[in-house]
Amino acid sequence: MIGFIIRRIGQAIIVIIGVTIIVFILRHLLPGNIARAILGIRATPPAIAAFNRQNGLDKALPLQYVTFLNQLLHGNLGFSFKQNMTVDAIVVHDLPNDIVLVGVSLVLALLIAIPLGIVQAVRRNKLTDYTATGIAFVLYSMPAYLLGLLLIAAFAVNLRLLPAEAPQASTIGGVLADPSGLVLPVATLTLVTVALFSRYMRSSAIDSLTQDYIRTARAKGLRQSAILSRHLLRNSLIPVATLVGISIPGILTFGLIIEQLFNFPGVGLAYFNAAVNGDYPVVFGITVLVAVATVLGNLIADVAYAVLDPRVRYD
Repeated sequence: MIGFIIRRIGQAIIVIIGVTIIVFILRHLLPGNIARAILGIRATPPAIAAFNRQNGLDKALPLQYVTFLNQLLHGNLGFSFKQNMTVDAIVVHDLPNDIVLVGVSLVLALLIAIPLGIVQAVRRNKLTDYTATGIAFVLYSMPAYLLGLLLIAAFAVNLRLLPAEAPQASTIGGVLADPSGLVLPVATLTLVTVALFSRYMRSSAIDSLTQDYIRTARAKGLRQSAILSRHLLRNSLIPVATLVGISIPGILTFGLIIEQLFNFPGVGLAYFNAAVNGDYPVVFGITVLVAVATVLGNLIADVAYAVLDPRVRYD
């Protein structure tokens, strides 16, 4: 296990370095040059020359990459000249709100999807299974922004039960102080995620129900509830645990769309606004951050797979 984790960490580092190389190349593919793209078309030649000297852009490309990588290793994601603040400060300011949105949605999705998948497996090919499958297919195939718009139209415009805009506070306490504003964005992200997780949980539970240990437990006279909780649940969770890790990028992507739709002040909205306004340091900095989160998510998924399934041994 330890050897496997060390190898996976080594692979993760290689992937992250590859991402930084791609981001570095994209920075130099900006129209004109980096200084012109960041400072604007009205920047004077002396201002551009000063910017290049200050940021090491007057050096050879290999040396520029080493400087860029050294900055990332020290937690420096860049500086937004349009907002006059570091990208680190923007992320630190907005990330807690993302943790609330994505974290609450992910927990709710798992709490709904796991029992739903087990119920579908136990009642396979019955009305309950067909109904849940149909709803899951609809939600899974529906774009997140469309689902959000439908919820806004239903609960904010027609029924007037919930606000169409998410809480606008910049702190977790302020966001949690307006729970009604969180309902629609959290519900949108939860429903999309439930549709994905429940399908995997159902398939895994169906496969587990055909195994010998389930038949043995039934032959011993164990109650159905004991069989499901003691024997079926843990083994059926293995694919879902893996899926949670590799789904982090997708959940973050959905979060970006939902934050823009509900005007939720998080990293996703900051990324969207930066892309629209040409604030490239913010775009590239958050891209590297998401790449690191993706690699870590896959690493956690691999480790969780080995922990949950004792039959798996990484030699």
